[in-house]
Amino acid sequence: MKNCHIFAGGELGNIDKYWFTNHRGYVICADSGYKHAKELKLHPDVIVGDFDSYSGKLPDDCEIIRTVPEKDDTDTLMALKIAIERGYDLIYLYGALGGPRFDHAFANIQTMLYAREHGAKLILIGDEKVFLQGPGEGMYPKKHGGKYFSVFALTEKVTIKSLRGVKYPLENYDMRNSFPIGVSNEITEVQAFLDIESGLALVIQS
Repeated sequence: MKNCHIFAGGELGNIDKYWFTNHRGYVICADSGYKHAKELKLHPDVIVGDFDSYSGKLPDDCEIIRTVPEKDDTDTLMALKIAIERGYDLIYLYGALGGPRFDHAFANIQTMLYAREHGAKLILIGDEKVFLQGPGEGMYPKKHGGKYFSVFALTEKVTIKSLRGVKYPLENYDMRNSFPIGVSNEITEVQAFLDIESGLALVIQS
């Protein structure tokens, strides 16, 4: 898979700043996400946005894509589309969850669905790591994402074959999107295993 890192303008959270330099890849900044790249001393490949939230100087040796505020796509979704169009299918999104605007955080979760529909995997990273998981088994190491482990049904129903390695395991369970039973579980082993038979789940490690 080809890696790409997208920076949005929300709070980065308490993340390991050395992570970026150890996991090199294409870097796209969505509008004021450029301020995070500057703080991390990362040189972006592309900066895209209407620049309603960033008014500082932009680098001369970087591709700049200017848009207008009156548009259907968020700046972050535009950044994602650029990444997918250029062949990147494993995409990390930072600055997508923190900040005073919950509507932006929710929009970024919907952006994960857009990525999935277009053959890419988008992971949101901050104080939490946020994933989408469909049918099959997913492994979630405790040391990489934190011990708290929540699973929510995005589709009306998610049929879980098994959830193990956690304080509250499940087996052959139909999780509904109207009942948040999967909130605030805890990983008790080296990693948690979530095996889904059908449906789409939102997984959060914190």
